[in-house]
Amino acid sequence: MAKGSLRDTVRLDRFLSNQLGITRTEAKELIKKRLVTVGGETAKLYDMKISPESDTVCAESSPVIYREHIYIMLNKPAGVVCATRDRLSETVLGLIPDELRRKGLFPAGRLDKDTVGFVLITDDGAFAHEILSPGKHVEKRYFAVLEKPASAKDAEIFASGMTIDGGDKCLPAKLEITDDPCKVYITLKEGMYHQIKRMAGAVGNKILYLKRVSIGKLELDPDLAEGQCREILHKEIEKIYAKT
Repeated sequence: MAKGSLRDTVRLDRFLSNQLGITRTEAKELIKKRLVTVGGETAKLYDMKISPESDTVCAESSPVIYREHIYIMLNKPAGVVCATRDRLSETVLGLIPDELRRKGLFPAGRLDKDTVGFVLITDDGAFAHEILSPGKHVEKRYFAVLEKPASAKDAEIFASGMTIDGGDKCLPAKLEITDDPCKVYITLKEGMYHQIKRMAGAVGNKILYLKRVSIGKLELDPDLAEGQCREILHKEIEKIYAKT
């Protein structure tokens, strides 16, 4: 029997649709086939009210774990676009496995088609607005391979808040030069269109390879191969807001 107040309840078919990433029709079909239980009892009505936070729901003998929102770390490969749909190219959503798929997923921020690395995918619009808001200055760190060696002067220009083509004024950015001056780390507090490529161009250089390696202090999981993803734990979310 469903628990909780009416304000805390939701229709069973809607719950299954949201949590399993299936259509409402598919959810109703599971219920019709007696493949769904609530509190150990077979569900018979697709519009029955349940309490997501307190009722135990199983579909095809597997528990349906309630999450109000989901947060996914994807290691994006080159050639995939950060969009919910695209007529010509594969999208990041196409890489999400069925067990993490649900309605309303979208990439929180974008990477260029040829840029690889950390893309955060969620269904939490308020959270995405928070981390993408210019006023929040959530930092994104990238590893880049340059056509020509970077210099200390380049680092000074990046840190000063440079002006790039089109007259766009950048916030101060950090350029870290490694032992190989053609390999650098760049940390931004914003995300203008093709920003890093345009910044490199402004100092007479060119990006040959670009990978986002962290958002805030949450680093891309080194165990994720390109094209793979995993759910971000709630305790990891606070790392996104931390300054690098």
